[in-house]
Amino acid sequence: MFRASARGAGVARHLLLIVAVVLMLLPLAYALGTSFKPVSTLYDLNPVPLPGTLENYDLALTRFEIGRLLLNTLLMAAGVTVTTMLVALPAAYALVLFERARGRSLMVVVVGAALLIPPGALIIPQFLMTSWLGWQGNPVGLIIPQLGTSALAVLLLRDHIRSVPPSLIGAAVLEGATPWDILRQVVLGLLRPALGAVAILLFINTWNEYLWPLLVMPSVEDTTIQPGLALFAAPENPQYGPLLAAAMLASLPVLVMYVLASRRIADAFIHSGLR
Repeated sequence: MFRASARGAGVARHLLLIVAVVLMLLPLAYALGTSFKPVSTLYDLNPVPLPGTLENYDLALTRFEIGRLLLNTLLMAAGVTVTTMLVALPAAYALVLFERARGRSLMVVVVGAALLIPPGALIIPQFLMTSWLGWQGNPVGLIIPQLGTSALAVLLLRDHIRSVPPSLIGAAVLEGATPWDILRQVVLGLLRPALGAVAILLFINTWNEYLWPLLVMPSVEDTTIQPGLALFAAPENPQYGPLLAAAMLASLPVLVMYVLASRRIADAFIHSGLR
């Protein structure tokens, strides 16, 4: 009887998850189908694009130069990911290396508290900083200020570094290795899956950034895909078909990346809570 009730509860949970997944995928499926509709049938209630057309994708790729916007977004996401990893990895290693030092707990609390600060609260000081440094309209101003949200990467990498067997680090110390040598020759080799997962999380989060590129790169030629999508929704002549086509193209790179690395992303969060 206990097994039957447990099995019934498991079936109910799976049905609930299936319903939740379907509800989340319905808007995406509707947007995908509508992106293939011609203008004459764009507002009908039939979700199936019959007849289908690639006109919306042609307009998105030619008239609105969606390829240039995607390239700008790729450069921004890659730049933020690389620079954040270059900052977060040494910071996380230092937090682990000096665990017994005085004030270490305070530093961990400060980094954790940084997660509680909404990114929008940093917009004004970041904007003033880029204006004072002359970074407006410059890719440097687009990338560097976003390092202010690297606290999650630091904490995730810190927990993974703490899981490195102390015997390996002790053996390296006996061989005369410096802390920098231990990081390069021991920690990095064991940390590659975690580094890949954190990098993918950073890339996806940066890819979807809207407000900061809109403020720093107001030029249409230099902006990224998220502010660029607003070009299709101009009040005087909204182009909803090309807008949905561009949105599908914009989501394709991160969707493929997440599907290929979803297990690594899940492992990064699971293993970060083991200690």
